[in-house]
Amino acid sequence: MGLAYLSLGSNVAPERHLRIAIDALRARFGDVRLSPAYRTRSVGFDGTDFLNAAAVIDSDLDPFALNDWLHALEDAHGRDRSGPRFSDRTLDIDIVFYDDLVLQGPGNLRLPRDELKHAFVLLPLADIAPGKIDPRSGKTLQALWEAHPDHASPPEPVAIEAD
Repeated sequence: MGLAYLSLGSNVAPERHLRIAIDALRARFGDVRLSPAYRTRSVGFDGTDFLNAAAVIDSDLDPFALNDWLHALEDAHGRDRSGPRFSDRTLDIDIVFYDDLVLQGPGNLRLPRDELKHAFVLLPLADIAPGKIDPRSGKTLQALWEAHPDHASPPEPVAIEAD
């Protein structure tokens, strides 16, 4: 149905949880275009560092069904939604873009995702889809990254896939 651009993150056994997520995406959707992972500080709370990456999949699910599938994957791997919104995460996977859709809701689904403003979302996406145009700003991900305050000192990549 569409090309989905995903943000992946974890700060609880992050290498393990990101590998689990990548394996699940490959098992369900086939080919996954994957960015490097980056170690970044937690945002919105005082927690351990996150590992963040991005993936692009060709989804046979509409954005609402895909969002539900991703939430089920998070839940299956220990995601606790009962605490504060900003907290430690075993697995956090968000749809940042779905084709060129711009939509709001129902629930927490918003496309493009507002978190695109954060380096931990923008940099991995710019790595694998530099020419992707953000339908809100009309700018490419590469241009948005080059204008980002963290562009001059980006986080370093971290290997997460098994050798």
